[in-house]
Amino acid sequence: MSEIITIANQKGGVGKTTTTVNLSASLAKNGKKILIVDADPQTNATTSLGFSRNDYEYNIYHVLIGIKHISEVILPTKFENLDIAPANIGLVGIEKDFYISAKANRELLLKEALEPIRDEYDYIIVDSPPALGPITINALGAANSVIIPIQCEFFALEGLAQLLNTINLLKKSINRELTIKGFLPTMYSGQNNLSRQVLDDLSLHFKDKLFLDEKDRFIIVPRNVKIAESPSFGQSVIEYAYHSKGAVAYINLAKTILREG
Repeated sequence: MSEIITIANQKGGVGKTTTTVNLSASLAKNGKKILIVDADPQTNATTSLGFSRNDYEYNIYHVLIGIKHISEVILPTKFENLDIAPANIGLVGIEKDFYISAKANRELLLKEALEPIRDEYDYIIVDSPPALGPITINALGAANSVIIPIQCEFFALEGLAQLLNTINLLKKSINRELTIKGFLPTMYSGQNNLSRQVLDDLSLHFKDKLFLDEKDRFIIVPRNVKIAESPSFGQSVIEYAYHSKGAVAYINLAKTILREG
């Protein structure tokens, strides 16, 4: 049965989608069968892999409201071993749909939807929106673990306590399996004092939750132009620039997850 990993942080612009796409591609490159669930109304994971909204009729929104089975919306990507359940802007209205229909167990709809296909994948990676609303709650309710990207910039740790509190509450109430797999520093620049300070703060407070490579060095995603360019070509950075520093960081992250898993 697959491990479900949610990529979460209620702050925007921290690298959630970048991490979702490139970690998934790295795991797939290692021969694992991977499903990305794009649960963000911005649909960036979907478009990053080369899909436009004209390429599919149904998406994860239709699964959550009960119109479609998850298997009916999954699309194969151009990357071997990597599929995606796409998103649509309609996800913005999911909270209203949940309450109008008075759905029972609203927080576990994604978990229930994914259950029938978990044996088909080694990992299911869920990209969540930049908010602690019903979609993110569903994404965390479905997950075995969560990876929290944290950008190495000003106000990086702002709101982190709220996210950690939400995770603890969900662990006590609807998802006792949920664990923090790790914090992932992103957009790191070694020439920037602020980047180094954020990394120092993370290593001080969460050292046991930072990912380590095979040489016991912190895995840090650098600020890298190849990572920024790759979505415009509908590719992961693993395809676009395999030997770039950004690709190497995600390849190392995948190796660490496989080693620990």
